[in-house]
Amino acid sequence: MANLSLSLIKKLYYKERLSTLEIARRLKTTPWVVLGFMKRMDLPRRTLKETNKITFERKPKSFCLKQKLSGRDNYLKVAGSMLYWAEGAKYNPAMRSAVIDFVNSDPRMVKLFLSFLRIICGIDEKRLRVLLYCYANQDIEVLKKYWYKVTEINFKQFTKPYVREDFLPEKSGKMKYGLVHIRYHDKKLLIQIYNWINEYLENNSIRG
Repeated sequence: MANLSLSLIKKLYYKERLSTLEIARRLKTTPWVVLGFMKRMDLPRRTLKETNKITFERKPKSFCLKQKLSGRDNYLKVAGSMLYWAEGAKYNPAMRSAVIDFVNSDPRMVKLFLSFLRIICGIDEKRLRVLLYCYANQDIEVLKKYWYKVTEINFKQFTKPYVREDFLPEKSGKMKYGLVHIRYHDKKLLIQIYNWINEYLENNSIRG
């Protein structure tokens, strides 16, 4: 049977924030032994919210932020953050999962935002996804080829397009190439972008 002590369990569970399963593995025993010991010693266990927070914090990042920024890089960082603030899906801290979702029909804005993700955020290119939004009277393959040239994102990373059937004839031509959602699944990066947005607003004395 494992030699458990109050100070050791407190250190592993509260300071190192190991789970009871991880503690059991470390001490070469079973989780039930650890749980029984904690119960006898009246040691409070973490709530589900606290456990989820620790799990999220331990999750490895899929990106590598550029550390040394040139003047041009700083402009790109601000531009990309502000573009997302204006045209991106909003961050809700209550959501367990979140995705970066930038939506636009202007190829220049899409290129700029992708440069921000690639150069400043150091994203994993393979995790990028493109969702095409268009009308039923548009040629989907032509649109996909157009946005492929703009984004330089592999066709395999284009998800099933959203095609609207109920378009109005008078709106025909307003979105010549449809619009695209540039998506990247990493909640930590979404939080980082919002931190940059808030830093910019605070530094420039812009408050709600």
